[in-house]
Amino acid sequence: MRALTVVGGGHVGRVLGRLFSAAGVFAVQDVLARSADSAAQAVAFIGAGMPVTGKGAMRPADIFMLTVTDDQIVPACEALAAAVPLRGAVVFHCSGALASDRLQAARAAGAYVASVHPIRSFADVDAVAAGFAGTFCGVEGDQPALDVLLPALAAIGARAVQIDPAAKTVYHAAAVFASNYLVTVIDAALRAYQAAGIPEAVARELARPLALESMENAFRLGAAPALTGPVARGDMATVLRQQDAVMAWDAETGQLYRALVPPTIALAERKRTGKP
Repeated sequence: MRALTVVGGGHVGRVLGRLFSAAGVFAVQDVLARSADSAAQAVAFIGAGMPVTGKGAMRPADIFMLTVTDDQIVPACEALAAAVPLRGAVVFHCSGALASDRLQAARAAGAYVASVHPIRSFADVDAVAAGFAGTFCGVEGDQPALDVLLPALAAIGARAVQIDPAAKTVYHAAAVFASNYLVTVIDAALRAYQAAGIPEAVARELARPLALESMENAFRLGAAPALTGPVARGDMATVLRQQDAVMAWDAETGQLYRALVPPTIALAERKRTGKP
């Protein structure tokens, strides 16, 4: 069984370490964290490995998983390359925003590098570990690294999706559009209802069926076929009237409305022509 060292004792490292160990695909060897307590807690959660707090205490391994914060990936990789031999090893990180090219120090030392980004929240580590099967993971990197990591991900129930490393930041922005900015747009709708005199609790009840049905249609039919409303009908007089009214009510929300008009027009054109 290949030996795995976990660099970073946070939620992602703990969950993946436990899953890889429990599935018998990797033998967790060392778990490195900033403090002895954090390393010990990570080992206890994983159920395997030895806690270490200094890179000099790490032993050579077949695989190194970097689950540190994005700003620490490069320095952690550089320190790793200086601390242990990496020729022939696999080194990967779990950032959604950064590509595997940030692991250049490991590649220069003879390692094969990759990135594996589980697309879900790790706030509740027990729940994630128990229900990880079916989780999508965006992956990219050197083929020898993927040849090791893809079967390991399949063994823990992950659904790997290979992505273009040159578009890694755009890939990560997709999640922001699908979650964070969606909430921002819903908030604009709720505040607009309240500006019309509707209580906030009632506004949520009004917006819920519209939002849920629109999302369901977009995922079932595709975004263009799911589009309805004045832009889809070509009723630009109504769109401009709404834009002016929203701008007069709240300038920032009016700017958001205005910013959404051009891409919605483009989406309506795709609906009209049937283009994907």
